[in-house]
Amino acid sequence: MNYSEALEKIDSLLVFGSQPGLERISKLLELMGNPQDKLSFVHVAGTNGKGSVCNMLSRVLTAAGFDTGLFTSPHITGFGERMQINGEPISPDEVTALVEELLPLTEKLRAEGVIITEFEFVTAMAFRWFADRECGVVVLETGLGGRFDATNVIKTPLCSVITSISFDHTAILGDTLGKIAFEKCGIIKEGGRTVFELAQSEVNECVLAAAKERNNVLQIAEEPKALTTSLAGTKVAYEDTTITLPLLGRHQLKNLALVFAAVEALRLSGLVITTGDVKRGVEAVHLPARFEVLSEKPLVIADGAHNPDGMRALSEAVAEYLKGKRIVCVLGMLKDKDCREAVAHIGGRVDSMIATTVPYNPRRQTAQQLCDTLESAGITAEPCEDPYRAVDRALERAKEYSDHAVLVCGSLYLVSELRRYIAEKLG
Repeated sequence: MNYSEALEKIDSLLVFGSQPGLERISKLLELMGNPQDKLSFVHVAGTNGKGSVCNMLSRVLTAAGFDTGLFTSPHITGFGERMQINGEPISPDEVTALVEELLPLTEKLRAEGVIITEFEFVTAMAFRWFADRECGVVVLETGLGGRFDATNVIKTPLCSVITSISFDHTAILGDTLGKIAFEKCGIIKEGGRTVFELAQSEVNECVLAAAKERNNVLQIAEEPKALTTSLAGTKVAYEDTTITLPLLGRHQLKNLALVFAAVEALRLSGLVITTGDVKRGVEAVHLPARFEVLSEKPLVIADGAHNPDGMRALSEAVAEYLKGKRIVCVLGMLKDKDCREAVAHIGGRVDSMIATTVPYNPRRQTAQQLCDTLESAGITAEPCEDPYRAVDRALERAKEYSDHAVLVCGSLYLVSELRRYIAEKLG
C-alpha cells in the first residue's frame, strides 16, 4: 500500500458519517492495547477557537521542551497536519504503516457488526503514533461536541479547555446554548482542571456546574488588552514581557486568554513553563485559514469562518483590518450550516459577493442554492459553481476598485482547496 492508497482507505470511511458515541472506538483501542492510556493530554472543546488554542498551546509546550503531540481537524494544507509532534506533521510512510496496522482491526470489528467511522479511525491512528513516539503531552482537539466525541475516551487530562460556544451542529448537539454547552462539557473529567472564559449566562452555568460536580479546579481566563494591532499582528502584555500574536482578529485575544490560563493550570499541575516559553511559542504560531493573508498585492484574505459566531468575528476583523477597502467576497457554505444568519454578519461589510460550491464535500450546496438563501436575507450574490473560476472572477472584479481586497470564506473545506489555487495563481 502506498500513501495515496492509504488516504483513499481513510476517505472511504467517510461514507459512515459522524456517529457520536464511544463504544466503537473503545473496542478498536482495546484491540490496539489502549495506547491513549500511556499519554497525558490537554483536551480542548468548543464551537469556535479550538484550532487556534490548540496550535498556540502546542507551540508553547514545544518551546518549554516537551515532546508535544497535536491532534486537530479538519486539515487545511494536507492530511499530515491533523497529527503533529513538535510542529512536524506525521510522514506519509508513518500514515501508510498505521493504516496497514489498523485496517485489519476495523475489518475484524465490522465482521462483528461494529462500524468504525473516519474520525474514529484517524483518532486511533493518532493515539498509536503519539504513544509510539513517547510524547510528553498531547494537545487534543475534539471533532464534534465533547461528551460522545471519539477523543473523549481519554482519562482525566492535565486540563480541559472550553472555548467559545455558539450555535453549530444543532441537530446533533441541541438547539439551545445550554444543551450545546452540556455536550462540550463532557470533556471535563473527575478531579481535573478546567480552563474557561466567562461568556453567556446559560453557558457559564453549565460549565461552572460541570466543574463543581466533577471536583475540578476552575481557571477563569481574562482577555489581555491589545497594545497595538495591524496586519503584522497584535501586541499584548504578558507577565514581564510583550508578546506579538500573529493570529489576526480581536477574537484571537479571547483564544490567547485561554492559552494563558491553560499555561497557569499546567504550571499548577507541575509542568515547568516559563514566560519566555510562552512568548516563543505564541509568536511561532502560523495557522492557515484564520484571517490568513495569502497575498499582499493584490490583497487576498482567507478565513474558514463557517457559522454565525465565526462570521461575526470575521466581520469584526474585516472592519478593523480592511477599513476603507472595497471588498469582493467568494463565499461557499455547507448546507447544514445556518447560512442566513452567518452571512448576515458579513454581508454589509463587502461590496460584491460571489457564491460558489464547496468542492468534494457530501454536505455541499450549489452556488444557486446559496444565492437563494442570501437573497432571502436581502443580500445579492452572483452564482459561480466552479470555485476556482469564482476566485478568478473575484480577482478580476476587484481590479475595478482602486483600493481593494478579496475575501474567501464560509468553509474550512472551501478555503483549504482555494488557498492552494490562489498561491499557485499569484505566485
